[in-house]
Formats: sequence, C-alpha cells, structure tokens
Amino acid sequence: MDTLFLSNTNLFRGTTPEEIASMMDCLMAKEKSYKKDEVIYRAGDVIHKIGMVITGSVSIENNDIWGNKSILDKIGPGQVFAETYAYAPGEPLMVSVVAAENTEVLFLDVTKTLQPCSSACGHHGKLIRNLLTISAQKNLILSRRIFHTSAKSIRGRLLSYLSFHATREGKREFDIPFNRQQLADYLSVDRSALSNELSKMQQEGLISVHKNYFCIKSDLD
Repeated sequence: MDTLFLSNTNLFRGTTPEEIASMMDCLMAKEKSYKKDEVIYRAGDVIHKIGMVITGSVSIENNDIWGNKSILDKIGPGQVFAETYAYAPGEPLMVSVVAAENTEVLFLDVTKTLQPCSSACGHHGKLIRNLLTISAQKNLILSRRIFHTSAKSIRGRLLSYLSFHATREGKREFDIPFNRQQLADYLSVDRSALSNELSKMQQEGLISVHKNYFCIKSDLD
C-alpha cells in the first residue's frame, strides 16, 4: 500500500505516511480491482466503507426504472466516494458507483473514526475534519450540476458547462473529464442531439472540439 500517495490525498491531508500505515488496520483497509463497467456499489446497497480510487476512475450514476442514466460525478485517483452513506448507518445508496475504466479501489471503514482506538485514535480527528471538507466540496459539485442542467436547451446546458470550465481553468482551451456519452449523461441529454449541437457550435465558429478537448473561439452567449 502506497502510504506516500495516500499522504498527498485530501482524505489524509496533514497525516504522515508513517501515521497512515498505523491507521490501516484500524480502518480495516482493503484494496480491490475492478474492470471497466463493473459495478462497485449498486443503488439500494447499505454500506459502511468508503472507497478511495487508487488508479483509474469511477462514475457516480443515477439509473431510473426505465433505464435512463445520469452521471452525477466522476471520481479519479486520490478521491473518495460513498462517504456520506458510510456515516449514515442503514441508509441505502440512492446512486450506483461504476468503474469508468480498469480501476483499483481502497476501501476504508471510516465509521471506526467515531470510536476510540488504541492504534490510531490520535489521528481520527484529522480524518473527520478532512471528510467534512470533502463532503462540502461534493455538495458544491452536485449544486453545480443542477445549475448546468437547469437550462431547457442543450446549447444552454453546454454553454453553462463550458463557461464554468473556461473560468475555472482561466483559459479558453481545456480538457473535460468526460467522453461524449458521459457528457450527455452528465447534462441529461441525448448523445446524438448533443453531438449535433456541438457540430453546430463548431460550424458557427464558437468552439473547436476534439474528443474531450475544447477550445472556445468566441464569446459564449
């Protein structure tokens, strides 16, 4: 287990590799590998462990009874998922967690941080504070998605999403974390309709697109 890598993650911020090594037994740490599209957690599951992506990435998905899928978030190396449900005993997951590519996940029983422990209790406070920060950031991400999908038109949703990335990156050229299907799912639109709108925006000289790379050529309005 790469404790140096873990020490540079938001979950273990302020904790040394040596301290992390001493916490692994307490947190019942376990690594597991998943193939692309393999389900890690399924909606309805009751869980008590959070997952941290070590390599690869996972998608947080919402699937309705008719088979429609929405991607709520994409989690990459060093990021965690299911932390809210791990701290809510008996609360079933409302979303599914799926490997977006071949992925390694480290599972941690963070509920142990709420109990005294002879081996790592001195570090529990740091973990709890870091988890609160992570949860607040996740709430912002979900709020941002609601904002991006509030527009009625596909172009309106694209403009909101692309404008956000350009502002955050501070430049007009950037990569987004989604492929075309994932972007359609994230914005809750049909993939073909999304591709058509992107083609129109390119023809109008608004943007240039290649896979997940975007270049904004003129003001988006």
